Amino acid sequence: MQVTDSKKTVIIVCGPTAVGKTDVAIELAKYFNTEIISADSRQCFKELNIGVARPSEEALKKVVHHFIASHSILEEMNAAIFEIYALNKVAKLFETKNQVVLVGGTGLYIKAFCEGLDTIPQIPISIREKINKDYFEKGMDWLQNEVMQKDSLFYKESENKNPHRLLRALEVVEATGKSILTFRKNKKFERDFEIIKIGLDLPKEILHQNIATRVDKMMEVGQLDEVKSLLGFKNCNALQTVGYSELVDFIENKISLTQSIEEIKKNTRRYAKRQLTWFRKDKEIFWFHPNQISDVLEFAAKNCN
Repeated sequence: MQVTDSKKTVIIVCGPTAVGKTDVAIELAKYFNTEIISADSRQCFKELNIGVARPSEEALKKVVHHFIASHSILEEMNAAIFEIYALNKVAKLFETKNQVVLVGGTGLYIKAFCEGLDTIPQIPISIREKINKDYFEKGMDWLQNEVMQKDSLFYKESENKNPHRLLRALEVVEATGKSILTFRKNKKFERDFEIIKIGLDLPKEILHQNIATRVDKMMEVGQLDEVKSLLGFKNCNALQTVGYSELVDFIENKISLTQSIEEIKKNTRRYAKRQLTWFRKDKEIFWFHPNQISDVLEFAAKNCN
C-alpha cells in the first residue's frame, strides 16, 4: 500500500560508540512502525560480530535492520558505496513507510548519505593492498609520516590521528599524484526527503565506563576466538579496526593480553572522542541524553508532521 499522507523523513541517530544508539533507534523505529538502516562501517561485515558490537539477536528481532552482516570483509566498502546502498534502501522503504531510521557512528557514511560525496578516481586494488600491508607491518608512525611527506596539505588540515582517513588520503595521492583535498568541491546534493538528526551524548566519565564494560564483556563472550578465526585476513582493511588489531598483536606475542585489552579500551575512548568532534561540527544535530526516550520520540514526531 502506497503511503502519501505525510512527508518522507529519515531520522538519523548518531553519536559516539557505546552511548546507546541502538536502543534509541529501535524505540524510534517501533514508534513509527518502520525499519532501521545501520550507518556503521564495520557492522556491515558478516565476519565481524563481537568486536564491532553488532546489535544482539534479540535487538535484531525487534525491528528489521539493514546493512548489518550484509557484506563480506573481502568486498570493498566505503562511504560512496554506502551512499548508494542507503539511498536505494530508503527509496524502497518509502514505498510503504513515511519514516526510516538511520543509525550509526561512522560520520563520513552519514555525511555521504545526507549530502553526497565528491567524485574521487577509483583506486587500483594493488595500491590499496600494498598500503594496507605496509601500515599493518610498520604502524601508525609510518602512516602519519607517509601522508605528511606526500600530502602535507591534508595532513595539516585534517584529522591526522585517524588511520582510516590517513589510509584513504595516502592511496589517493599514490594513485593520482594529487592531494585528496583537490577532489573536494564542498557541494551538497539535494535529497528529495526530509532529514532529522538526533545526537546522543553522555558525560565523559559515564561514556568511558560504558566503553570499559563493553570491552570486558566482549572478551568474556569470545572476542579473542573471533580474532583468531580471522588471522588469515589480518591485512584486510576491515581488520584494521579497534578491537581486532590489538588482539592480533597479542596473538603474535608483541604485547600481553592485559596490555591488549587496555589498548582496546584506550583506542576506543580515542575513537569516541573523534566521533564527538566530528558530530559536534554539525549544527543540524539536536542533542539528547540516551535516557530521554520520550523527549526524542516527541521531538521526532513533531518534526515528521
